[in-house]
Amino acid sequence: MANQQESVTQASASLAHDGATHWRRNLFVCVFGSFTTIVAMTLLLPFLPLYVEELGVKSHAAVVQWSGVAYGATFLSAAFTAPLWGKLGDRYGRKLMLIRASLGMAIAMSLIGMAHNVWQLVALRLLAGLLGGYASGSTVLVATQTPKARCGWALGILSSGIMAGNLAGPLIGGSLPPLIGVRATFFAAGAFIFIAFLATALLLKEDPRRATKKSEAQHVNWQAIPDRRPVVAMLVTGALLMVANMSIEPIITVFVAQIVEVRQVTFVAGLVMSAAALGSILSASRLGRLADRIGHWNVIVGCLAVAAALLIPQAFVTAGWQLVALRCLMGMALGGLLPCVASVIRHSVPQTIAGKMLGYSTSAQYTGQVLGPLLGGFVGGHFGMRAVFLGTCVLMAVGAIYNQINRTVVSRDTVAL
Repeated sequence: MANQQESVTQASASLAHDGATHWRRNLFVCVFGSFTTIVAMTLLLPFLPLYVEELGVKSHAAVVQWSGVAYGATFLSAAFTAPLWGKLGDRYGRKLMLIRASLGMAIAMSLIGMAHNVWQLVALRLLAGLLGGYASGSTVLVATQTPKARCGWALGILSSGIMAGNLAGPLIGGSLPPLIGVRATFFAAGAFIFIAFLATALLLKEDPRRATKKSEAQHVNWQAIPDRRPVVAMLVTGALLMVANMSIEPIITVFVAQIVEVRQVTFVAGLVMSAAALGSILSASRLGRLADRIGHWNVIVGCLAVAAALLIPQAFVTAGWQLVALRCLMGMALGGLLPCVASVIRHSVPQTIAGKMLGYSTSAQYTGQVLGPLLGGFVGGHFGMRAVFLGTCVLMAVGAIYNQINRTVVSRDTVAL
């Protein structure tokens, strides 16, 4: 009887260590905060050229160029700082990093509404990336404080919130400025994020944890990971996912113009851009729950293979609705990848460096966000629009094979041990 009570006590302690005490409330706060910050990062996409022109840029070519620079600046700076915030979160607590990110983003978004020239706009977009990182910080907190048996499902819910922000941001950005003005839109976004800051500071509960001393942190690094192959595979997979999602961005309007009437081009192009995010919202939590049951790596290989297969018919569509449907299906396939990537990393590294490694994963995904449009634009310009879909198909297929090989080798070595 004493042994049974001791086992129950140990199990309860283990759950508490995993953050089971507050993990559901933490998940709700993280989903809300991630949604608001992602909306803020993406809402300016529909009116960014107009704002750049309002800031004094006149020629059409310069407006397009500065719009691209201003939009990409946030993701560029975020890619460099994600590992740093993850490392600091491991050392000083993840809640503190989320408070910093939400308050920093609220200030940065409000300041963007006060920009007087395009240089200030770019600098403030860089600042938003440097100070931000709420979504990536939320992924770290949810991955490390949710019971392992529910980790895939919880990360799927969080991924749905992030994808919903990517979907809602451009829609809000297209409808709000005509009602309240461009600058007021930024102020409203800042106020919305400030609500997320208050929710994070007041509602989110991080279980007490021993801070990692600097001398200890120096000994707990990349070399401390028992098997680095799963982590490397997940970094590559995260980058591939973003390349697949973003590769058609530069060519989508031109491609859609080839298959629909002129008056429908912008409408259909918008639907195509939103379809993948909608599919991911619908599937992320379900695929996360499936991964908890059959294994995260199995879902990753299957998702990449299905995505590769769906890219082939996209190259040969003859109607706009076909492309919208196929992009939605592809989004449903890819929706399970980010939760599974985070879960595999969490299960493969020591708890003391989980945040740092998940920060590297976020950087890899931002790298894919930058490389995707660059590769898509280059291939589309030199080899044609259809080659973009077929080239991305090859990348997805290679990613599936690479993950399958790694899964087989790692499983064999684990059994051998």
